[in-house]
Amino acid sequence: MDLRVLGCHGGETSKHRCPAFLVDQVLVLDAGAITGALSLEEQRRIHTVLVTHAHLDHVRDLAMLTDTRTQQGGPPLTVASTPGTIKVLREHFFNDRLWPDFSRIPTPEAPTLLYRELEPGVTTTLGEHTVTPVLVDHTVEACAFVVERGSSALAYTGDTGPTERLWKDLETRDNLKALIIEVAFPNEQAALARVSGHHTPASLEAELRKLPARHRDVRVMLFHIKPVFQATVERQLSELDAPNHTVLNLGDEYLL
Repeated sequence: MDLRVLGCHGGETSKHRCPAFLVDQVLVLDAGAITGALSLEEQRRIHTVLVTHAHLDHVRDLAMLTDTRTQQGGPPLTVASTPGTIKVLREHFFNDRLWPDFSRIPTPEAPTLLYRELEPGVTTTLGEHTVTPVLVDHTVEACAFVVERGSSALAYTGDTGPTERLWKDLETRDNLKALIIEVAFPNEQAALARVSGHHTPASLEAELRKLPARHRDVRVMLFHIKPVFQATVERQLSELDAPNHTVLNLGDEYLL
């Protein structure tokens, strides 16, 4: 699998973009920074956006992507997530008030947007990839995704604090190549991280101890650092007892 980092931060400045990861040019994990990072032709190639949860920094570029897709024509864009997240997108995002309902544009029979509800813990085939959503612990319904193609699997946590189901799922997988996991706040903001469902370097270190022993050599990729705390969090991460971890940057590409 080819992984391209379109956005990897927990906020936005001229040098920071919200989370979005392009897989094999056709599948996107979260929609925080798609359209500003991709050409029109690259946007047209996308067939599915996997949404971990409905917070704005993870869904906002669905607005521009669907608008452009309508003008481009071609097959509809699939937005896939757990039922609770799809419900929020239907009622509060594509509701003809905040943004047009592209599931009915240009017509209900030939829409720009198709919703696909994914049952947590159940593996679904999307084109050449299989996808398994795994519920994680955040302030709203949220899931991680395990994406597989061929002999490779990639796990992406989305936003989460300490959780359990994901580690149990990864115990069953022989083909895990990489784990993208969030860390948002410095250790001094541990109380804020707890109530907002995020990690600090200290809680991340404890969480990574849950990674099954046979996966301790997989690549651990860190994202979602808040721009205000970037330098502090990166310094604290450099002191972690956690091998093979790297902080993601805009434009990074990996072959998994």
